[in-house]
Amino acid sequence: MKMMKKHLSIWLTTLLTGIGVLSATPGQAQSSEMQQLLLDIEKLTQMKAILSDMKTGYQIYQQGYGTISSLSKGNFDLHHMYIDGLMAISPAVRNYGRVAEILAMEASLISEYKRKKSLFQQSGTFSAAELSYMSEVYANLVNSTLENVEELTTIITANKLRMSDAERIKAIDRIYARSSDKLQFLRYFNIQGVALSIQRVKDAADTRTLKQLYGLNN
Repeated sequence: MKMMKKHLSIWLTTLLTGIGVLSATPGQAQSSEMQQLLLDIEKLTQMKAILSDMKTGYQIYQQGYGTISSLSKGNFDLHHMYIDGLMAISPAVRNYGRVAEILAMEASLISEYKRKKSLFQQSGTFSAAELSYMSEVYANLVNSTLENVEELTTIITANKLRMSDAERIKAIDRIYARSSDKLQFLRYFNIQGVALSIQRVKDAADTRTLKQLYGLNN
């Protein structure tokens, strides 16, 4: 602000000096007076432009964007403001409905796999090799779930990724689609396991027992 006042004082002094010249040349030749007048008009025009720039700079200062000297790094500041914006998380992303839906699907996947895995082991209708294969399938699904949750957490956490809101929303949609596919596959896999388990029992009593185990009414 002090620097701004100093420049303003110098420029106003120059302006007043130039105006003084207009009244100090009555005895000169007409051509000389015209030349001086044109020169003074040019000075006045230059001063007007300078004062206009000063006013703009002062308004910027008043608005909290810094002094005129800071304008030289304006592009740098704007760049960092843009980058900071990409690193921040807006309410539109943070409150996007599919974020909660993804977490709910992943929780369902974990809960459902654990229950069915335990029931298949209790049923006595699967061999050790078959149970081992089921465990591998479940393990792959769980790993996928953990990856989805980790990626989602990164996307909705500030200072992790440089992404616009639109890019974050698209990334969340992709995770949502993967989570939905995995949950649908798990449920299909479990249904097939239950059906196979029931088919393998020989008498009605055992069938009823298995259906009760799996929570089936019929």
